[in-house]
Parts: sequence; structure tokens; C-alpha cells
Amino acid sequence: MRGLLLFAAALLGIGSSAAEPPPDARAIVARAVAAHGGETWLAPGTLVLAGEAEFFGTDRAEPVSRADEYRMWREMNPDRDSAHGADGKVRIEARASGALMFAVGYDGIATWTDKGVMPAAEAEAYWASNFGFGIIRSALAKSLRMERAPSREVAGHAVDLVRIYDARGESTLFGFDKESHFIRYMAFQSPRGWHERQYDDFIRLTDQNWVQAREVTLFYNGVMANRVRWRSVEIGAPIRPGLFEFDPDAINQNRRPAPAP
Repeated sequence: MRGLLLFAAALLGIGSSAAEPPPDARAIVARAVAAHGGETWLAPGTLVLAGEAEFFGTDRAEPVSRADEYRMWREMNPDRDSAHGADGKVRIEARASGALMFAVGYDGIATWTDKGVMPAAEAEAYWASNFGFGIIRSALAKSLRMERAPSREVAGHAVDLVRIYDARGESTLFGFDKESHFIRYMAFQSPRGWHERQYDDFIRLTDQNWVQAREVTLFYNGVMANRVRWRSVEIGAPIRPGLFEFDPDAINQNRRPAPAP
């Protein structure tokens, strides 16, 4: 019996020494970048997304409003080093049956909504509660600090968690699918509380080698706030001059449908 136990112990020792060590944080991020499209995904220049969205309150189960037309125009900054501040340029519009529900944008200097230019302090808190994903695109090139966090499941998918710190020391938690290496999860502390996003329904644009999550669900303090379903994506498309600037006449004139990019 003693001989059998020693033999079993020897086998266990061989198995444990031969097991591959878990990948470190940088290896996981590099693997994800490659899975999403490599250099094209890191620096697309512009990104235009169109779809629909539903918005939830904190005191009921069903959505409080729906946008059958939800669009985002994005001009990327490849040198981004701040995770949760306004960066590059962005415009988001939500419409229901052609009527404008809300619009918000950042032109590189000022933040505005359909109601006017947002005061600086309010704008800083707004973007700090919304921006966070883009830091992963510059994390490797800028050698930002990264560390592993305990792996977990997100919506039934096993993910590796990595915490990325921006140049100011602010952290963002990313969850990478263990099989596909796609980003399924992101989370960070925001002025509105603990903000989480879950990504699903991935597609690959084979002509541009770009992976896009068509469903994004946002949570604050564990409560779902809104869900977006993207129907179309354009990478590197030209965006007309002035789209990111505040233009009250264009916004309010008959509440027309969203302008073409």
C-alpha cells in the first residue's frame, strides 16, 4: 500500500510541474487585441454605430423608454492615457419614431447636450460615469500598469479578469472570455457608483478584421440602466466636419432625424 501511495504522489508531482502557468495580465490583453482585430482594432480612426436602445429606472422591471434609433459617432485618440475622462470626439443621439429623446457630444474641448453646453464640473462627472473602454487600446503601447484579478463567470461565460491602471492611477476591470478572448465585461468606480458593462453577440467584419459586440448592457450599483443593440458598424468612415460641435439650430429645428455621418 505504501508503495502505491508513493507512486500516486510521484504522478501528482509530475502533473503539477508540467502544468502550464496561467497567463499574466499583459499576455491576456495582447491575446484579446489580436482576437478583436489587431492594429485595425487598436487604431480605427473613427467608429460609427447604429442600433436601438432601451432605458430602465431603478424602481420597476420594464424599460421606462425605448429608442428605435440610437447612434454613436466616435473619433478616436490613439494616444489616450486617461480611462474615465473625455477624449477624442463623440456624439450620441437617441430618437423614438424620429423625435429626439436626447443628444450629447464632446468636440474635443466642450461637452454639450440638446439643452446646451454642459458646465465643466458636470461634464467631468458625466464622462467619468461613462468612458472607460478605450483605455485598453493604448494599454500595451503605453506600458500601463496591469494586474490579474480572480477569474469568474459573466453571463455564463468563464472570463479572465485584468485590472488596468491609467496614467493617473485610476483602474478599470476587464473580463476576457477564456475561449474566444473577446472582452465580455468591464467595470470601474464612477461618480454614479460601481459601473459594469456586459458585452455579447459578437460578430466579425471579415473585410476589415474587426470584432464588434452587438449587445451592450450597462449597470450601476448592480441595477441595469440601459441595453444597446447595434445593427450596423462602420470602421474608419469619414465623418462630416462639424458633426461633433454643438449646433442648437440643427438639433432643435423640427427635431429632424439624425444627420448622416
